[in-house]
Amino acid sequence: MNANSGKTAIVTGASSGIGRASAEALARAGFTVFGTSRREAGNGPDGVTMLACDVTDDVAVNTLVSTVLSRTGRIDLLVNNAGVGLLGGAEESSVAQVQALFDVNLFGVMRMTNAVLPSMRRRGQGRIINIGSILGLVPAPYSAHYSAVKHALEGYSESLDHEVRAFNIRVSVIEPAFVRTVFDQNGIEPDSLLKEYDNARAGVAALLRDVMPIADRPEVVAEVVVRAATDARPRRRYTAGKAARQVSMLRRFAPAGIFDKSLRKQFRLPV
Repeated sequence: MNANSGKTAIVTGASSGIGRASAEALARAGFTVFGTSRREAGNGPDGVTMLACDVTDDVAVNTLVSTVLSRTGRIDLLVNNAGVGLLGGAEESSVAQVQALFDVNLFGVMRMTNAVLPSMRRRGQGRIINIGSILGLVPAPYSAHYSAVKHALEGYSESLDHEVRAFNIRVSVIEPAFVRTVFDQNGIEPDSLLKEYDNARAGVAALLRDVMPIADRPEVVAEVVVRAATDARPRRRYTAGKAARQVSMLRRFAPAGIFDKSLRKQFRLPV
């Protein structure tokens, strides 16, 4: 794609991590990019116009989309990246906390998608890329709620892709594994911590400390985002990074018992 493609993209959660890297990569690929953050961002991505938008707020979402359309007249691409993490035992989170997680990570995607679809349908083209996780394919211990929301995102995205393909709109999910960002540091702590899970929680924290220094950089995911945005025939799912590809392959072909033991060993649980 040349430096002036004329295409417009919105990337939510673009102030850091995968969102920032994706916004910059899309700008380099020729998109006019509008990035969002929940609050005003002073030091935004290079070549990207930053706007404040809370994806849990209907008015904020609709205002954002109206602003972009008033400035460019079109929205060709939406990258739904805004999200929060939650690690802990499943019973350590209240229902209210899990509802808040879903409000950002799933319902925020739905709000943004519903807001951009009318203009995409009128123009007869568009791409929607949802940043999922390999946990949407392989649930891991102490990520029950995060895995649940990413599984829901997979189902929503696949159904939506079937529905909007008649309007020349495609929907894809990107599935990274561990990525070197501050995402894990900025995650939500369970609101009902139980001492029975203290040792296991410490084990997961130790795993993250070991894995993060060698995890994929956000730019690895950003390259896949650009590919999904520009492929002539986009796929529904793209794994991002070597670890995600390996896990996806093992899930499909390894015997269930062997895969189970491997997963528990990685998370330092009794086999």
